[in-house]
Parts: sequence; C-alpha cells; structure tokens
Amino acid sequence: MLGAGPQTLVQDLGRPGHAHLGVPPSGALDAPSLKLANRLVGNPEDAAGLEVLLGGLVVRANASCTVAVTGPHTPARVNGVLRDSPFHLAAGDTLALGAPSGGLRAYVAVSGGVAVPEELGSRASDVLSGLGPAPLAEGDEVPLGEPAGVPVGVDVLVPTPAPDELVVPVLLGPRDDWFADAGGQLLGGRWTVSDRSNRVGIRLTGTSLERAPERVGRELASEGLVTGAVQVPPDGLPVVFLADHPTTGGYPVVGVVAERALPLLGQARPGTLLRFAPQG
Repeated sequence: MLGAGPQTLVQDLGRPGHAHLGVPPSGALDAPSLKLANRLVGNPEDAAGLEVLLGGLVVRANASCTVAVTGPHTPARVNGVLRDSPFHLAAGDTLALGAPSGGLRAYVAVSGGVAVPEELGSRASDVLSGLGPAPLAEGDEVPLGEPAGVPVGVDVLVPTPAPDELVVPVLLGPRDDWFADAGGQLLGGRWTVSDRSNRVGIRLTGTSLERAPERVGRELASEGLVTGAVQVPPDGLPVVFLADHPTTGGYPVVGVVAERALPLLGQARPGTLLRFAPQG
C-alpha cells in the first residue's frame, strides 16, 4: 500500500449477534455498495473489501486481480488513466482513488476478497472495540483469497446518491414518552450533520428536543442499543448510532431509524441537512 488516505478500513457485513458480549455489529456503513462491488468482481456479497473515507487510497498490485469501486462517484485511476469499474490490475499496476464528488465512503472489492484473519466470524474493523484489523497504513500488504466466481460487467454503474438534505424515516420508541410530543418535535425539527460524526454515530446540531416535564432532571438506567437508535443526551441534540455503536447507553432513545436509511446516513457529510419522518 502506497497511501491509505484519511481512513481505510477492512469491512465485510459485520459480526451481528454478539451484543450480549458487548460487541457492536460493525461492518460496512453502506452495505449495498460493498455487496455490489463484490458481485462485480465475482465474490460472495459478504466478502471483505476496503471502506475508503474521502479517497486518497493508492495501492500497487502484487498479482493479477479484478477490482471494483462503488459508493459515491469516486475517480479511480490505473497507472494514471481514469477507469470505469470493474477493471483488471496486472502485477505491478497502481490504483489511485480520488476524493468522492459526494458522500464520504467508497468501497473497493478485489477478486478473492480481503483475506485477513477473522475475529468472531468477521473481518470487519471496529473503531470502538478495536476488534478486527487496524486501519490500513502506508506500507501494509493486504492478503487476498482465491477467486470464487467470474467478474460481471455492467454498462452503467450508478453511484450512491448524496443528497444535500436527508429525510430519515424513524420508528418512535422505546423511550418517546420521555419527550413532550416526540413525534411532533421530530417532524418539526431541523438538524445538520456535525463534523464530530464517525462510524460510531452521527452527531446532529440544530433543534434541541425537549423532555416531558415529569422527565426533566431524571436519569435512565443503561439499556441495550441497536444500529439506528436515536439517542438524546441532556442537551437535547440527537445522536444516530451507526455500525460501531456501543451496545448499551443511559440516555433515552426517542426512536430507531429504518434500516433502509442507514446506508445514506453512512454517506452523510458534515453540513448535510437532516429531517426526521416519524413512522409511528
């Protein structure tokens, strides 16, 4: 590896089912993009690839392989020449990714998949618990598995959309009763994605949610958390938990984001406008 950019992580579809051990699910934040990249190079959808934050990845191939880059539109150059996915790399070829034109994270799949050792059944890097491989750095060599299928070509590869404003469906509960007219507050509020967001969660600035009068000043015992939980700390500014979230938390969860909206949240840049659409 000649350059890793701001953050390049090994990711697959995660390690769900270990919350009772205090282990987050982790995995690709934009799972549909990773699945697509794997299909394009002939891998199973759950094969490990690379999640590249804001571009900057530069790698040299040590063997012949097929590569696909998905997610937001991200320029990929092989030996300096712009290429469309999927494409072939011969031994000695260099691949360089530019910055995505929208969104945050591009996904790179390579025929055979990234074959780092598994931990708890997954190769995913977890930035909260430290499970899985460390973020990649210049000089690292990434091992590949044996190709399992035939690469698939496409006429047009549609990038992941990166809208300037997200409308996020959210199912109320389990602690919406801690807030005065929780649905109305979520529907009427307006937020912006903070630059303090990461794979653990998206921090929002904007409308502060007000607690119900009888809940002001009260504390809540720690409860289990799921991906997409919208937790509200004492300042009233929601945090939407993503794949590397803690497994318990002590602030009330006003709702849970619908699973279909999670990939777009994983691509939301700081400054993106956000509204919630309560579903019940």
